[in-house]
Amino acid sequence: MSASERRSKAAARCRCGGSQAGNRRFLADIRGHLSEAPETLGGVSTAAARAPSAADPAAPGSTAVASSRWLPGFFVLALIWGSSYLFIKVGVEEIHPLHLTLFRVALGAATLLVILLVTRDRLPRDLRLWAHLFVVGGVGVALPFTLFGYGEQRVDSTLAGLWNATTPLVVLPLAVLVFRTERMTIHRLIGLFIGFGGVLVLLGIWQGVGGAQLTGQLMCFGASCCYGLAIPYQKRFVTGRTQSGVAVASTQLILATAQMCVIAPLFAGAPPAPWTLSGNVVASVLALGALGTGIAFLIMFRTIRLAGASTASMVTYVIPLVATLVGIVVLSERLEWYQPVGGLIVLAGVAVSQGLFSRHRRTHAAAADPVRDEPPSMVASEASACPSDQVGVTSEKPPARKAFTNTA
Repeated sequence: MSASERRSKAAARCRCGGSQAGNRRFLADIRGHLSEAPETLGGVSTAAARAPSAADPAAPGSTAVASSRWLPGFFVLALIWGSSYLFIKVGVEEIHPLHLTLFRVALGAATLLVILLVTRDRLPRDLRLWAHLFVVGGVGVALPFTLFGYGEQRVDSTLAGLWNATTPLVVLPLAVLVFRTERMTIHRLIGLFIGFGGVLVLLGIWQGVGGAQLTGQLMCFGASCCYGLAIPYQKRFVTGRTQSGVAVASTQLILATAQMCVIAPLFAGAPPAPWTLSGNVVASVLALGALGTGIAFLIMFRTIRLAGASTASMVTYVIPLVATLVGIVVLSERLEWYQPVGGLIVLAGVAVSQGLFSRHRRTHAAAADPVRDEPPSMVASEASACPSDQVGVTSEKPPARKAFTNTA
């Protein structure tokens, strides 16, 4: 073999080795995004995370992490989830709300399953966990998605986005009164009163309400109530498992898809063929399923890793604003003056219930370990921007019950 041939083979081996190393780095980076916030989806916790050194420039929440690294992802996340109501509005123009939900959860499940394959993760094996996620998949995914679809047949997408802001106000009383995982405090009670005062303003109650407009708004509020029930339920019965967040979210969507495969044909008939739909509707369905459920969660994980969970959860306040702006600019929707005012009052009530204006809360947040300051309960939807520890529900877990002890 000549010297030139030996050099060519050596160069080929180097290129191959470099490509393999690049692939390994790519997979490791994705796995890192999916594991840095183990309880982000479904309240799932992994083994105790290593606390980063304060001197580590890559540590979450570290002052060395420039805002330019996480702010773009933060605003992209708000844009994706805030635009969900626009996509629903466009989708229900040609698709029955039940079929829209079926397509959405099926595409979301497929997207997350691809992520699981790429990262070599796997679905949970605990049948009791599957049973709890069956409940969450129905109450926290399939039902609210469908209610928002029915609601947006009657009201604008801007109103639907504003109503989603009430989710934290529903989580708190259920966590206190039904699941008994938290205690009511004075600032939480004040926040609830402010928030529900905002609900009355949002409805324009002084003008009298009725007809399809009221029905649509109540459907959107019912969807938020479903999220409000699913989040503390998931915190109570799912938190503390060893599976990854994406594995749990994938299971939710798989089970929601199975439920909708039965319900949608039964009540709405056969779904329409994709080639019979307009391009705008097809694009909206793809965005709802693949983009809003799959890629958005990867962005959320990265934001949590770089900025900390408390900062990442602030996207909750931006989503209604994005939903309003997108609805007005893209669909030329109109708002009465009291509707955005009511939405702002609702958000103010949420902020008070979280203690964001409390000096003690700000001091505690500044001293918190950013790795362990993670949202304990989310559902596989845009409501995942409302983790329970950011809606007045602390991250304290209830005493473990033997019936739900993880055997893994």
